[in-house]
Order: sequence, then C-alpha cells, then structure tokens
Amino acid sequence: MVVLTIRGLGFGGVVPFLLFVLGIWFLRDYPRALSQQGFVIYSLAILCFLAGSLWGTAMQRRGADKLLRLVVSNGIVIFAALSVLTAQAVIAAGLLALGYLATLWYERSSGSRSGWYASLRLQLTLLVVALHIAYIAGLIARGTA
Repeated sequence: MVVLTIRGLGFGGVVPFLLFVLGIWFLRDYPRALSQQGFVIYSLAILCFLAGSLWGTAMQRRGADKLLRLVVSNGIVIFAALSVLTAQAVIAAGLLALGYLATLWYERSSGSRSGWYASLRLQLTLLVVALHIAYIAGLIARGTA
C-alpha cells in the first residue's frame, strides 16, 4: 500500500509540469504567462523538495558521507535558486533540468536507494527532464524565449 501511494504521489507530482507545458503550447496572453512562470516556480519547488530528501537521508549516515550529503543537499537548493534568478525562462528551465539529473546521479552514485524506488526515481526524473525540454521547445517555438 505504501509503495502504491508513493508511486501515485510521484506521478501525480508530474501532472503540474505537464499542465504548464500544455499551457505554453496552447494558451495565450495571461494564462500562457502564468504557465511560463508556474513551470519554473514549480520546478524550483520540486527540486528543493528532492534536495530536502537528501538532507533527511543524511541523518542516517555517519562521518564524511553524512557531511557530503548535507553539503550536496544545500548546494542543490542554492543552484536551483540561482537558476531561477537568471530571470530567463529558457536558461532557468535548462539549469533546473540539469539539477534533476545531477540529483539523480548523486543518489545513484552514493548508493542511497535500490530496487523499486531507484527505478521510480529514474522514471520520474527522465519524465520531468523531458517535460523541461518540451517547455523550452514551446518557449522557443512560440517566440517567448
């Protein structure tokens, strides 16, 4: 039951990304601008959430591994915030997508999870990065990049 709930929450968390991307491609004026801003802000929030989960798992570790995980967690948040502060949606989205990939790489290289959770994280990360690419493509195609 818990695994099913985690999967549901994970894929449910992708829905706002999808809706914002659809807004970029198909809406006009204010709703489109809201989609543009919403995507970047939501991406920032989710990437910070993932960094927070690294912080939480650091508490179960010891020594240098614990310290590194805490520093990486904070570094991801700072990187994500600086990405958004570029005030350029294409650049921010590209950097945030890199942040998701870097977080996944760190999780896998530090052996933090295995089994179904690792598979879920891979699926969700690839889906979110693909939506970042669709978002960037929509901005460029619609001439607001």
